[in-house]
Parts: sequence; structure tokens; C-alpha cells
Amino acid sequence: MMKGYIFDYGGTLDTGGCHWGKMIWHAYRQNGIPVTWQQFRDAYVHGERTLGTVPIVRKDFTFRQTLEAKVRLQLEYLSLPLSFLPSLISCLYSDVLCHTAHSREVLGRLPEPKVLVSNFYGNMTVVLREFGLDGLFCHVVESAEVGVRKPDPRIFTLGIGALGLRPQEVTVVGDSVSKDIIPARQAGCRTVWLRGEQWTDEPVDECAADRIITDLSELLTT
Repeated sequence: MMKGYIFDYGGTLDTGGCHWGKMIWHAYRQNGIPVTWQQFRDAYVHGERTLGTVPIVRKDFTFRQTLEAKVRLQLEYLSLPLSFLPSLISCLYSDVLCHTAHSREVLGRLPEPKVLVSNFYGNMTVVLREFGLDGLFCHVVESAEVGVRKPDPRIFTLGIGALGLRPQEVTVVGDSVSKDIIPARQAGCRTVWLRGEQWTDEPVDECAADRIITDLSELLTT
């Protein structure tokens, strides 16, 4: 019997299942930025690796500031003018506000205790407060704080412990099969894959998930 939830943040609560790389790529296209998909992909990977190794994002950064740091690194890598930055951030942040509002409404209607487990930069508490999501979780397990990152199943074990439940009583909801669903199953949890636009076109093992949804509101129905 399911008694609690573990939720992913990035790509789940803030984009409705769309990979962040694709979210930003669509914003590039909408703003007419002269870059090919492969050029953007290289810039995105460079930016993510840089943020993962260099402490650019401070603990007091809002999500908007985090997004600005991320996109700035991409534009610099591409040798594109930073004058593109304001329009890109405005477009992306507007979308995030809509997605997080929807997530907040759904999470507020789920009576079970909820824990957040996320690969993030140490500012997750500020980000949750920014979008009014801070009062919805009884605990936050953030990779930068605990020293364990997905897809290591141990980060989900920490979430299970925070709920005070047995693994089989916990349902993990995330957008990534490789980083959320498979390691959560290895930790003994039930899994729900929020299927959205993926980073690549490579086949995904849909059988890895116990349930597949395309909108968080489907969690409110059996």
C-alpha cells in the first residue's frame, strides 16, 4: 500500500516532464537565435558540466538567477551576444511559473507525505520558496547537500528514510527513466514516470516504470 511520495524537481515540477535542454532549445528557436541543434547541444553540455564543477550558483540564488547563470554560460560558449539573455530568460521563466503553479495545485491535493529528492546546486530551499512549493514537502534531499547524486539509488534511500516508511510504501515520481525510475526501483520503491519530451531520441525502456503519466494531475486518479 502506497503511503508516501518522493518527487524529483528539475524536469518534473518545473517543466511538466520536458527535459531542460529541450526547454532551452525551444526558447532559442522562439527567439530566433542563430545556432544549430548540435551547437546548442554542445553548449548545453558544457554549461551543465561547468555548473557541476565550479561553484557559480550560490545558496541564495533564486531559480531565475540560476537559469541566468546556466544560459549565460551557453551564450558565452557559443560566442553569442549576451543581449540575447533577457529575452531567453523572460520566455523560460514565464513557462516555469505556469508549470510550478500547476505542480503546486496538484501536490496540495495529495494527502500523503511528500519528500523532494533532487540533483541541485545547494539553493533548493530558496527555489521552492520562490514558487510557493516550500510548504509541501516534509523534507528535501538535495545532492549538493548530501554528497550523493542520481542515479545513485542511495539518494532515494535517504528520501525513504526521511518519510519513515518502507521502500515498497513509497512512490517515486520523476521525468528521467535513467536518473529517477531505474534507481528508485533499485531502492525498492514503486515508480511513476512523467513522460515528456526527452533530451535524445534514443529508445526508452518504458517497462522500467510501474506507471506512466503525461501530466501530474493524473496522480489524483487511480
